[in-house]
Amino acid sequence: MLQNVQRMNAFIHQLDHWPEFSWRTDEFVNLLSEVRNLQGRLFGRMESLGFELKNEATLETLTLDVLKSTEIEGEILNPVQVRSSIARRLGMVIAGSVESDRNVDGMVEMMIDATHHCFRPLTSERLFDWHAALFPAAPESFLLETEMNRFLDWFNKKEDIDLVIKAAVAHVWFVTIHPFDDGNGRIARALTDMLLAQSDKSTQRFYSMSAQIGLDRKQYYEILERTQKGNLDITEWIQWFLRCLMNALKSTDTVLNRVLFKADFWNKHANTPINERQKKLLNKVFDGFEGKLTSSKWAKIAKCSKDTAIRDINDLISKNILQKEEAGGRSTNYELQ
Repeated sequence: MLQNVQRMNAFIHQLDHWPEFSWRTDEFVNLLSEVRNLQGRLFGRMESLGFELKNEATLETLTLDVLKSTEIEGEILNPVQVRSSIARRLGMVIAGSVESDRNVDGMVEMMIDATHHCFRPLTSERLFDWHAALFPAAPESFLLETEMNRFLDWFNKKEDIDLVIKAAVAHVWFVTIHPFDDGNGRIARALTDMLLAQSDKSTQRFYSMSAQIGLDRKQYYEILERTQKGNLDITEWIQWFLRCLMNALKSTDTVLNRVLFKADFWNKHANTPINERQKKLLNKVFDGFEGKLTSSKWAKIAKCSKDTAIRDINDLISKNILQKEEAGGRSTNYELQ
């Protein structure tokens, strides 16, 4: 009797048959089918875009992924630094590029390695490199060496399991092992993206699982805790994971529409006289300008006088590119027409 009670209160990694996970496929087969359908439609849509637009969409998605994965852990990164760091590593030239700090570059390095080199084997050395990118004092070994060797063998093994389901299993398995003192959540989400990239058969990312997990952060931690304190049947976790992934795929329209709108704008105004300051500020607006656009902010970002900023803005208003916001207020704000 006492033994039964102890087993009921045990974590799954303490159970006799750990880590022999099981699940009831019939309870999520329709969800998986919908996810696969959405993945196919998304990548079909992306195929019709040119090389530059695909890169722009990847840049937007990876930026969101890095920002939200760290935000889940309570750390807020600078979006401009993240975007610039990713662009440099992808060989892209973007407006308003800035230098980034070690925290940003480390997270970016891990995410790009996980997704752009998704078909390379996952090794201990690679995981230690990721951890070293996140934290300066990198460990020399895992906290649970035997457990991690078993995980790595499974991760790299080619087996008859859908890669989307494998991503769900890998996520809960890794965070349950908890092989590092810190950074396990971020690394688990990188591993998830790595397997999802394999499932998409693409090193380019057009949707962000981390952004969706961030929106469902409370549920994310609740379902993980419930799974880790349950038995080795992880059907409920897989169902939650698939719903989260489905919502991530559906939300890509926001990112892609912004990319397409930006491309259409510059095509439309290919012959419109627009100076470098104006191009810089317009690109900032397209890339998600924080707050309201005012002449004071224009002057600060463009590093020009307020009079020059006002001339730039009025010039764009005369060309039907900018307009004054109707809301008004103490200071005049501007928006795209």
